[in-house]
Amino acid sequence: MAESGGRRIGVAVDFSECSKKALSWAIDNLVRDGDHLILITIAHDMHYEEGEMQLWETVGSPLIPLSEFSDAAVMKKYAVKPDAETLDIVNTASRKKSITVVMKIYWGDPREKICAAAEQIPLSSLVMGNRGLGGLKRMIMGSVSNHVVNNVTCPVTVVKAHT
Repeated sequence: MAESGGRRIGVAVDFSECSKKALSWAIDNLVRDGDHLILITIAHDMHYEEGEMQLWETVGSPLIPLSEFSDAAVMKKYAVKPDAETLDIVNTASRKKSITVVMKIYWGDPREKICAAAEQIPLSSLVMGNRGLGGLKRMIMGSVSNHVVNNVTCPVTVVKAHT
């Protein structure tokens, strides 16, 4: 992807309100003409019916173009269902700006897989939301955004759930 010019702006999306806010923030404040907007999503369980799926668990899915990840039938293969609002946000951005929008799906621990994506793609910058977990929950579960900020080499912007 690097040979075509633009930056590779990653946005971690889980289709929650918080991730939609981060996606909108990235489009409004960071993404510019010529950039690649890469939606990174972490799916839950993996089904081992096909050999390629076992490979994908390690390296993630191929880059999925916007036209394909907007198609529910295509996404069923990946067991991921982007919501209508997220699709509307990226389709609108794609029409208004000269950008390439793709999705990459990983399976596993979001902390580890978002960090892996930042290095493997590799990303120029990463934007993600923070769920705003309470102190005890964060202490027990660990903050995904905190882990990512401390473990990736690219700049990370964390968009707060409540401002």
